[in-house]
Amino acid sequence: MDSYAKAFHCRSKKERYNNLKTLASAYLNIFKPRRLEYSRSVGVFLFLFFLVGSRPFAQSEDRLGYFEMEQSVQTPTGELYGTLTVPILKGTFPVALIIAGSGPTDRNGNNAQMKNNSLQLLAHELAAQGIASLRYDKRGIGASKGALISEENLRFENYAEDAKAWASQLKADSRFNKLIIIGHSEGSLLGMLACEQADAFVSLAGAGRPIDVILKEQLAVQLKGKKKLLRAANEGISKLKQGKLVEDAPVELFGLFRPSVQPYMMSWMKYDPAVEISKLKIPIVIIQGSTDLQVQVKDAELLHAASPGSRYILIEGMNHIFKLAPSDREKNIETYSNSELPLAPGLVLAIGAIF
Repeated sequence: MDSYAKAFHCRSKKERYNNLKTLASAYLNIFKPRRLEYSRSVGVFLFLFFLVGSRPFAQSEDRLGYFEMEQSVQTPTGELYGTLTVPILKGTFPVALIIAGSGPTDRNGNNAQMKNNSLQLLAHELAAQGIASLRYDKRGIGASKGALISEENLRFENYAEDAKAWASQLKADSRFNKLIIIGHSEGSLLGMLACEQADAFVSLAGAGRPIDVILKEQLAVQLKGKKKLLRAANEGISKLKQGKLVEDAPVELFGLFRPSVQPYMMSWMKYDPAVEISKLKIPIVIIQGSTDLQVQVKDAELLHAASPGSRYILIEGMNHIFKLAPSDREKNIETYSNSELPLAPGLVLAIGAIF
């Protein structure tokens, strides 16, 4: 398996060589079971030596360095690929499995229409605070394109099983002392379903209601003034909820009711996030942004009510992709394609509340 690594952000000049020594030890330990040739490991480490040794020290004293490497996991329908981000630390430390939201989303939180690097930024900020993470390309996307399942055969459970496979791999890794599952948006529900081996769960902008309820709510806004179309959409969603195919949807609603996607929608509608989170017996943190246009504050409140022992944190001014944004829709959406914007202050600290 091809692998790579990068090191960043030495903590201070005094610690440069200590960090390099720790990095060498950690790096070789990581690759021991990966069937890599020793010469390749050494070669990559020499590259790291020059990279880290020449980097300016722009970070504050409390930020850790980190490095990244490609990981893969085998599934019944193909191999999935992701990035493991590891802080330069001695001993064991927590690891977070980051599960992306809906759509053709890659490991960094991007797709063909937008690039904001939300999940990449999250991974790097977690590492700077001593938490490793694994983020991955969804099946059929990016490096995981070989694991593509045709739309008519894809089910919500396929994504849940993918998350479970990654969780099992991380749980078996002796370098990590805790497994945290962090699910974003649709990934929040998937994370709940994949928490069998997790020590903690974090919901980021996760829905608190079944997807059929949310779809009807969204369509009421999008189809405002189009009563006939809205009625057809609501009737179609109700049919899918009952496990029945929609055969007579208006052409304007083909994207929602195309025959190939209906089985997936039916499989998704079976789950109620409030019910699923209530089943978890591990520490839970529910994080929601006040300017999220896709998931409402009341969804986070519903999740918290379903899991009274959870911790609920509302971050003022944070939108759906973890960036500071106004409530104005146009300006909010502009942040979805701006990869230069940092994460909203307080997000990583809120995740740390899990401890």
